[in-house]
Amino acid sequence: MKPPLLLIGQGSQDDAYAAEFGRFVHRLRCRLDQTGADVSGGYLERATPRLSDSVASLVARGHHRLVALPLSLSRMGEEFPAAMAVEQQRHPTLMYDSGRPLGPDPRVLSLLAERLNEAATELSGLREPARPRALELAGARPRLRAVDSSLVEDLYAHVEPGETAVVLVGEGSTDATANAEVHRVSRLFWETHAYDFMTVETAFVSVTPPGVPGGLERCRRLGAKRVIVVPYLLFAGGMLERVWAQALAYGAGHPDLDIRCAEVIGDCESLADVVIDRYEEALQLVP
Repeated sequence: MKPPLLLIGQGSQDDAYAAEFGRFVHRLRCRLDQTGADVSGGYLERATPRLSDSVASLVARGHHRLVALPLSLSRMGEEFPAAMAVEQQRHPTLMYDSGRPLGPDPRVLSLLAERLNEAATELSGLREPARPRALELAGARPRLRAVDSSLVEDLYAHVEPGETAVVLVGEGSTDATANAEVHRVSRLFWETHAYDFMTVETAFVSVTPPGVPGGLERCRRLGAKRVIVVPYLLFAGGMLERVWAQALAYGAGHPDLDIRCAEVIGDCESLADVVIDRYEEALQLVP
């Protein structure tokens, strides 16, 4: 029997994110069940199940070696090895091997391209129904909603890809290396999947500049008529809504600029393929 896979999330109090994380763990459990590998997931903080509970459950089921993989698009700081060191103190027989973070795997970039193209296709009317997805405020929460308006369609119907810019939005970190990695992803994404577009700018949800408004403003000054915001995020939740809220606030002051948002990468088979490859890669490094 193969060692179990332990997916480690940073942690969020957002129910939507936790639900999608749970669905993704279930997807991997179904995929790896055929190979006899157990799959569990836990958070470092702020959410359940906690990492300590997941590790305790695996040890109780007789597992004393596992593959710990951070479910993250960017590098995790010292909190990851520190947390696993604590678990080894609690369970002296526990041994683990670390898997690499997910991004910027070429398949992750392909998933981002799918989300971008989905948004662009809806905007250009190539998919039925031909309804642009405009930003508006639904109750107290910013959301993307279909707008049945001939005025909107007429206003933005003839924007070419060369007049369209992309803003890739990462979470933002106090770790300069992690922020630099998002800039690197933006460049890779532009050259491999979005070269027909005017530019791919980088922005962050929080902590470090530029924020989403700063990225949108740069695109406007470059002459873009349309900007598609692409969240460099795994799952939907509060972080995505913050991206939408910042784009919504900027768009309210710039009605001449067509601002649209793509979806997050989300729970999907392609993402599961990347995680399974990281798991198999870690197993090959075991002596």
